[in-house]
Amino acid sequence: MSNDRNKEFLNFLMERLKIEREKFDRTGVYAYTQRLLAYNSNKIEGSTLTEEQTASLFDNGTLPKSDDYYRAKDVEEMNGHFLMFNKMLDTLDEPLTQELIKQFHYELKSGVFEDRANGYAIGDYKKRPNMIGMYQTVKPENVEEEITILLRWYLEQEVNLNSLAKFHARYESIHPFQDGNGRTGRLILFRECLKNGIVPVVIEDANRNEYLEALKEYQEEKGIDKLIALFEKEQQFYLEKCQYFM
Repeated sequence: MSNDRNKEFLNFLMERLKIEREKFDRTGVYAYTQRLLAYNSNKIEGSTLTEEQTASLFDNGTLPKSDDYYRAKDVEEMNGHFLMFNKMLDTLDEPLTQELIKQFHYELKSGVFEDRANGYAIGDYKKRPNMIGMYQTVKPENVEEEITILLRWYLEQEVNLNSLAKFHARYESIHPFQDGNGRTGRLILFRECLKNGIVPVVIEDANRNEYLEALKEYQEEKGIDKLIALFEKEQQFYLEKCQYFM
């Protein structure tokens, strides 16, 4: 797609997201994006809710009747993701800061009983060490310093897919929160695309293995080629889906 066409799409998207969010319009691109991002981002982390169930929860606040039990955490985190997306839209004019990132995490996790019961920090950095699979992450006492360094670096960059891929990979390797790092990271990725006139990236659960391999490439080699290639593919996916609403 041409640059002019991309610009036209981005102008449309920014305008409609804000208008439809204010009116809580459940029929347009805002609702579609809410459901798409929430379903895929939570599914990547193991959510059992389907696309239909996600849509019902967003549209009506209810879940379809099912012979199976719904996991409370899945429902709470899905609702939290909807709130986090709204917070993102409402703060688009603000710079990306540690405080804003913590606010995103609070919206995602404040209603999750299991996390509170486990004593996890909500809307604040982790208090206990954690890992990504077999990889160690930044220790709790060093998180604030590492995020400071990351944000300082990022704010000096020309924002494009290259710098966004590096930011996302570095953010995930820091793993600043006890839980919810992938979801906050992918929301920040979407936000920074939208804010900087770049077709947004929505990582599909269907591409989960490719995504994890790309993050592994950064962990082991500091490479981002796989992540950039995935971002480009996901941009095209989101753009094509949103053409329906134009």
